[in-house]
Amino acid sequence: MPEGKLAGQPLKLAEFQRKFVRGALAEGVMVGVLSIGRGNAKTAVSAGLALGHLVGAWDDQPKREIIMAARNRDQAKVAFGFLVGFIEGLDEDQREQFVIRRGSKLEVEFEGNGGGLARCIAADGKSILGGAPTLAIMDERAAWEREKGDNLENAILSGLGKRDGRALIISTSAADDANTFSRWLDEPPPGTYVQEHRPAFGLPADDLPSLLEANPGAVEGIGSTPEWLVAQAKRAIARGGSALSSFRNLNRNERVSTEDRSLLVTVDEWLASEVDPDALPPREGPWILGVDLGGSRSMSAAAFYWPQTGRLEALGTFPGTPGLADRGAADGVSDRYVQMNERGELSVMGEATVPPGPWLAEVVRRIEGVTPACIVGDRFRHAEFTEAMDKAGVGRVPFIYRGFGWKDGSEDIERFRRALFDGEIKGAPSLLLRSAMSDAIVLNDPAGNAKLAKARSLGRIDAAAATVLAVAQGQRMLAQPERKARVAWA
Repeated sequence: MPEGKLAGQPLKLAEFQRKFVRGALAEGVMVGVLSIGRGNAKTAVSAGLALGHLVGAWDDQPKREIIMAARNRDQAKVAFGFLVGFIEGLDEDQREQFVIRRGSKLEVEFEGNGGGLARCIAADGKSILGGAPTLAIMDERAAWEREKGDNLENAILSGLGKRDGRALIISTSAADDANTFSRWLDEPPPGTYVQEHRPAFGLPADDLPSLLEANPGAVEGIGSTPEWLVAQAKRAIARGGSALSSFRNLNRNERVSTEDRSLLVTVDEWLASEVDPDALPPREGPWILGVDLGGSRSMSAAAFYWPQTGRLEALGTFPGTPGLADRGAADGVSDRYVQMNERGELSVMGEATVPPGPWLAEVVRRIEGVTPACIVGDRFRHAEFTEAMDKAGVGRVPFIYRGFGWKDGSEDIERFRRALFDGEIKGAPSLLLRSAMSDAIVLNDPAGNAKLAKARSLGRIDAAAATVLAVAQGQRMLAQPERKARVAWA
């Protein structure tokens, strides 16, 4: 081992590392993808494979070419450092066959067994045009800039085809499903080996079994110890915010956005509102229906909120064309919409659009015929709401229109957040709401007012918007003083 707490000891691969090596180098595999928590020696393993390929240990074609790519030069230098460290641990007569260049270019040239060259590059697709690599290592792929990273990846993969090369794509988890690295994991093309160490979503940050699932090296003396991971998890929980989001993303290998300042709520803040279905508060007292009517080909969403008990439910609806599987692929969320449909959180109605009237009637029928105290929606869709309510038979229900701009939006967001933090929102685990909250951000004007927006263009925040409307109106109802009857004598 060239460095670390085991420096100087013979290198011995852990079982999860051997599994990846066997899978990535198997017959018929062109791309090996590894997703694992930070500090589990994924870069060191890939550098060891690079050295083996450089000397022709498992591919003896002449003039082998190895590319070690990363987002920037400093990141690429990490893998280069491991490669050089492994070379320095060889016998002197073996070391003499290597030429190491540390100037403007980070390169290692091997002069024996047909020769080979390993070089480091940053995420610029133009830097390897015309090359013919036999092995490519894409380090921390999830952190690459989208456009430059995709250009580099496409250039590398097209070059690998010239000489039957292989690619190793390694990284901690990306922040969302739309990231190219996430697409490799969720939708691997033929000839791809995928190994992902990601625990189930929604577990406490300090849950040890899931921590070890994301960090299998911890029990084999690689990287962080289990005790350190639990201690860091408790520290992150205590600090909350970006510290907790970063810990989930980097150390638990979860797809959690590390952006904190612009999020509507963080993942852990929202998860705190989820309770076991058996522990849900009852449907008691007046309830509010928050509605976000979708436009052509988009989702319509409804949120049901009982302010007296804090119970929250949500429903989303897509038109039938295209299908949920195709729509999920287009939105970069894989089969998430299909899962929502199976869980009863997402329905399908209509062809190209969701018909507002029949949909609203179906929404109201879900609450066993109990009429809502009011319906809250977007003021710019007032005419559509009026027509839909008449067709649904709820034309006499009060309609409260709210704007999604700075004025109404800022108040509604603040009331929603306050209710969430005070424990006045309780709902069953909902993939629909988790997904919407993960894509929901707020934009702030110079005065500090906030309005709801999407974190990505393909994000679906309709359910989050409906929830904010319903909860905010419920909080306004609770804040109103009770009116006492006045008695007057004639």
